[in-house]
Amino acid sequence: MPRPATAPESVWAADDTEPVLDTTVAGILRDAARRSPDVAALVAGTSERAGRRRWTYAELLADAERAARALATLFEPSERVAVVAPSIPESLVLTYAAAMAGLVLVPVNPALRAEELRHVLGQSGSSGAFVVAEYRGHDLGATLHRLRPELPALRQVVVFDEWEELCASSPVPAAGSPQRAELSQRTELSQRTVTPDDIAQLVYTSGTTGSPKGARLTHRGMTNAARFGAIRFGMRPGDVYVHTMPLFHVGGQVVSFQLCQLSATAVLVPAFEPGLVLELIEAERATLTCGVPTMLLALIEHPDFRRRDLSSLRAVSGGGAVVPAELVAHIEDVLGVQFAVVFGQTEACGFISQTSLDDTAADKGATLGRPLPGVDARVVNPERGTTVARGAVGELEVRGPNVMAGYFELPDATTDAIGPGGWLRTGDLVTMDDRGYLRMTGRLKEMIVSGGENIFPVEIENVLIEHPDVSRAAVVGMPDDRWGEAAVAVIVPRPDSSPDPVALEAFLRDRLAAFKVPRRWVLVEELPLTASGKVQKHVLRARLEDRSPS
Repeated sequence: MPRPATAPESVWAADDTEPVLDTTVAGILRDAARRSPDVAALVAGTSERAGRRRWTYAELLADAERAARALATLFEPSERVAVVAPSIPESLVLTYAAAMAGLVLVPVNPALRAEELRHVLGQSGSSGAFVVAEYRGHDLGATLHRLRPELPALRQVVVFDEWEELCASSPVPAAGSPQRAELSQRTELSQRTVTPDDIAQLVYTSGTTGSPKGARLTHRGMTNAARFGAIRFGMRPGDVYVHTMPLFHVGGQVVSFQLCQLSATAVLVPAFEPGLVLELIEAERATLTCGVPTMLLALIEHPDFRRRDLSSLRAVSGGGAVVPAELVAHIEDVLGVQFAVVFGQTEACGFISQTSLDDTAADKGATLGRPLPGVDARVVNPERGTTVARGAVGELEVRGPNVMAGYFELPDATTDAIGPGGWLRTGDLVTMDDRGYLRMTGRLKEMIVSGGENIFPVEIENVLIEHPDVSRAAVVGMPDDRWGEAAVAVIVPRPDSSPDPVALEAFLRDRLAAFKVPRRWVLVEELPLTASGKVQKHVLRARLEDRSPS
């Protein structure tokens, strides 16, 4: 059991009953293929069972190694390679192949628009990009073609329609041939030089300024965070997991590493659709799944819910927002499962704390659980930097192998995020009780978590004020039963104008990903300001609580 800190301060010493292992992303797949070669590793989550592609661990390893050989001919070790795609099987194969080739993977949300893609691909210096041709009506291939002159580091753009051709372009030479020896030397060298503390992935997350930053996540951090979370979730060999977390999120990547280390099966859902998820749970006899509150409610409220046999489900995890106690109880009762709350952030490999399956309903509905093994935690006064007493509110800081190695080529931002001693400043305001359980009370940062997506108000505000009818704009998050939080845009019109919310929404959709578009619009004559001209968002939220949705 974890060791509670002896001091009365809000400090939690890492549980060391589970050791931190010297693992890498490529290594855990090789271990799984050696341990469980014939176990199903991956199922493509399509709606027709007869047409679902399947891979054993031996087959997944073979495909990853074949892709790694192709990557090794195109890129040098440590180069960044982006993947702009939903959760398709080829994307997961690329995750492991990039690790085998000694590359740094950059997962990118395919919902991003041109300006957002330009920033991520440009700031990361990605040498390659693997993209789906189209995503929700957006021609990604054409967008990347237009952006290439502005991305001098980008040498290779591969549309996934050409994936098989690419992999087949580097067949294994005959055993004993000089070509085989040369290829073996090159690929084995890259494998030997990958260490647990090397960077496995560069995962982008915005900060309070709204400018996305690339968190440098290590092989050791991602694989151990995954294993610790899997153990607390009660995952075991033979489990079948309907994997709804997108691979372009850190959570999607790390859940994949959980399944791999436990020899479990990933039923990969390309995009969340409640009817499809219900079908997959029934057809594949899934034992586990996950989802943010919005997704879980959509499952329960779907017309197919009552007719599907979901009796195989044992446990469900949820994160991305504080899960209300009533919803936790409802999910456990209706689905007949045990529920776990997962809390984390990209800078900590997506995993910081987690409830246990046998925790009380009160703990699941009101806390973020205890820090996971290997994670030190403390709650500090953000102004003084001193630890607060148990039960007092302060900023959560964590330390452990899960903490990023820093932001890519942003030393000042790294210094701001990681203090002396390797403590990551999470920006989350919490309390800690005597058992180490954390309770969320708010955020120092203004990030809004809506339906599992992170939304940063200043990014939306900067676009809104470009509209000819908008004088000032403020975006805040308000509690929402379905979404956890909903972004609300408060607009001060320019003189003699009356902005139309429908037109403003269309304006944003052309420039930002759809999930960043506010769900509510309010027109006001003025915003509450401080003496220095900054918007008093706490005052704004208080005013909005008394308004009906517009």
